[in-house]
Amino acid sequence: MAAVLVVDDERNIREHLRTFLRGLGHDVTLAADGGEALELLSRHPVDLVLSDVRMAGVDGMALLREVKRRRPDALIVLMTAYGTIAGAVEAMREGAYDYVVKPFGLDELGLSIDRALEVQRLRRENRALREAASPAALLASRNPAMRRVLDTARRAAASDVTVLLGGESGTGKNVLAQAIHDWSPRAARPFVTIACTTLTEELLASELFGHVKGAFTGAWKDKPGRLEAAAGGTVFLDEVGELPPELQAKLLRFLEEHRFEPVGGSDTRTVDVRIVAATNRDLAAEAAAGRFRRDLFFRLNVIALRLPALRERREDLEPLLDHLMSSLLARRGRRGLRLAPDARAALLAYSWPGNVRELVNALERAIVLARDEVVRTEDLPDAVLAPAPAGGTGAPAPDALASLEDVERRHVQAVLAESATLEEAAARLGINVTTLWRKRRRWNLD
Repeated sequence: MAAVLVVDDERNIREHLRTFLRGLGHDVTLAADGGEALELLSRHPVDLVLSDVRMAGVDGMALLREVKRRRPDALIVLMTAYGTIAGAVEAMREGAYDYVVKPFGLDELGLSIDRALEVQRLRRENRALREAASPAALLASRNPAMRRVLDTARRAAASDVTVLLGGESGTGKNVLAQAIHDWSPRAARPFVTIACTTLTEELLASELFGHVKGAFTGAWKDKPGRLEAAAGGTVFLDEVGELPPELQAKLLRFLEEHRFEPVGGSDTRTVDVRIVAATNRDLAAEAAAGRFRRDLFFRLNVIALRLPALRERREDLEPLLDHLMSSLLARRGRRGLRLAPDARAALLAYSWPGNVRELVNALERAIVLARDEVVRTEDLPDAVLAPAPAGGTGAPAPDALASLEDVERRHVQAVLAESATLEEAAARLGINVTTLWRKRRRWNLD
């Protein structure tokens, strides 16, 4: 049901429309002219205004402009017996949703109103999703370690220094990178993400620095890179530890000079961007082992922040679960769906080795598979329902002397062994297939 305001100086039309709209289940208020409509708007919320154009005093176009100012969420459908293309264009330019010409059929009007209300519903859901998915909402935490990370990130955001985000896959490094940009003086400029794991070396170089026509097969015209696209803003280098050695050298030069040459070109270009990088690898160890440039590591590591794993901040799990559930239900249009108590208990008991990304995947799966208005344990992934190891924490119990990379390698190997396809394994690990393929190749896993 929607709140509809009908504005027309002909009483018969007002009454006729009220009867019709009430029959559709809407709450209808009537106004005889634009002045009365504005008075009603000041006292009552309204979803849709259905207004005549030609009226004494405040006409339909003036009412349209005032409604957009006072009630920006409300949609306006204008009615007129003097329909012209110019009038329709002006109405749309001023913000009307639709423009119908009298005499019109009620079916035609009803269809226009249904479409308008559907657009409004989608706009509100999209706004709710944007708010739900905002960095502020996803990064809210009661965990002391996470709060220290966020406090440092906020202070670092005010400067242009390079920030290196560490932590396991799925901990929200991309979300924090976006937040650093949003908190910074560069917030009004572009935020551009470059995934360092998803392209070949040649294409990744082109993605970063651009290329000139003929630089390689398929380069049929000049193309600026994403560094240029982010001018004045922030570039987020996701999984920077996967950069090939040649690109590491080019990135180092850019960090030192803010200059580069496009692939296949000789002209030097300069661009002002701030770099935020992320990795789930121990770059210090990688640099010590010669697998990552030490000088680049030091240039990236000006301010280093490690996001704690989800199992390390258990106090955040339940509020995060509720928040994600709410936003996913809105996206799927299943707001009435709820978690059964035993399903909630299973979700809260699980250790979440794939962190927030794995939690999102598990909830999305459960919402899709739920048969009625309740998510039950059978809708959850098998891994969530597996019994916790001895000790009751639900966390993995690796060899105390093993390195983080050894622990990750063994976990990836175990998931690969239990999965039918690489895609399934990647989904369970909360990473993309290309990243998993590279890990397999690096560790010689079958």
